[in-house]
Amino acid sequence: MLGPVNRVERKRGRRVEQILAVAAELFGERGYDAVNLEDVAERLDVTKGSLYYYFAGKEQLATAAIETLGTDWTARLEELAATAEGSAAQRLRTLIRAHVAIAVREYPAALRLFLVPRTWPDALRARITEMRRRHDQVFRAVLVEGLESGEFAVVATASTLQAMHAAMSQAPLWCADLPVDEQDRAFDELADTLMKLVSPVP
Repeated sequence: MLGPVNRVERKRGRRVEQILAVAAELFGERGYDAVNLEDVAERLDVTKGSLYYYFAGKEQLATAAIETLGTDWTARLEELAATAEGSAAQRLRTLIRAHVAIAVREYPAALRLFLVPRTWPDALRARITEMRRRHDQVFRAVLVEGLESGEFAVVATASTLQAMHAAMSQAPLWCADLPVDEQDRAFDELADTLMKLVSPVP
């Protein structure tokens, strides 16, 4: 049975998660400069003062949102890459589809956090860049494996990955408003289309 301290900690943890999710959405929608704590508080329907109980200011909130979102997303893909079975092509398609599903269903607006806009503070921009490299490495490792085994053929590794990430980043715009069954079909179609980037010419 949970004691009162554990219940308080769990409640606080859920509240922090909610704040970070809303903050990530707002920063993704509007950019860093156009968001303040009043905006976050308004969307949460709480007072600005209540946010200071959890975060000292906007930069700390933005940092926490980026860290939480980026770490969770990439860690899930890393685990999938480590456990998925099959050929390099099967595993790369699995990663692409999983990435798109997370983007559309969990973080549709927040995805734009990782486009590294120039207006973000230097420290945050550097952290976003670092997280993008870690995220890119998940896909790069499988792509390189497929190239070395002869399963894939590409014009250039870097441009192939850039094209994949660019397309995946647009998925929320294409799929967010579709019914769930149509979303699943759209995810499959997008994954199959992007796999053409690595398919050897017959």
